Amino acid sequence: MAGYLTTHVLDTARGRPAAGLAVTLVRLTPEGRETIAEAMTNADGRTDAPILGQDAFEPGNYELIFHAGPWLRAEGLVDGEILFLDDIPLRFGLSEDMHYHVPLLLSPYAYSTYRGS
Repeated sequence: MAGYLTTHVLDTARGRPAAGLAVTLVRLTPEGRETIAEAMTNADGRTDAPILGQDAFEPGNYELIFHAGPWLRAEGLVDGEILFLDDIPLRFGLSEDMHYHVPLLLSPYAYSTYRGS
């Protein structure tokens, strides 16, 4: 089995999935940054397919960027010109051919993540 990466976002302020939040996946290399995928979370707070599929999997360093600011504004959870949280970058390494899951638990003033299954 080749490795792959999935993600999801939960709105912890309201206790439900964060539907409609944009996510970007970037591969980090010595040569620079390469955008691999862009996706939007569905009604379950997940991307419709793995954000990094088996066909594109390579061990290495990556960054998921959760575009939280526009979503928080659209949901009416924050307002104002300057937000406490806007884009949230998470950097991590993928070293083995396996399923990696990196979720984001989000509220207007805090977030957390973990290596899920």
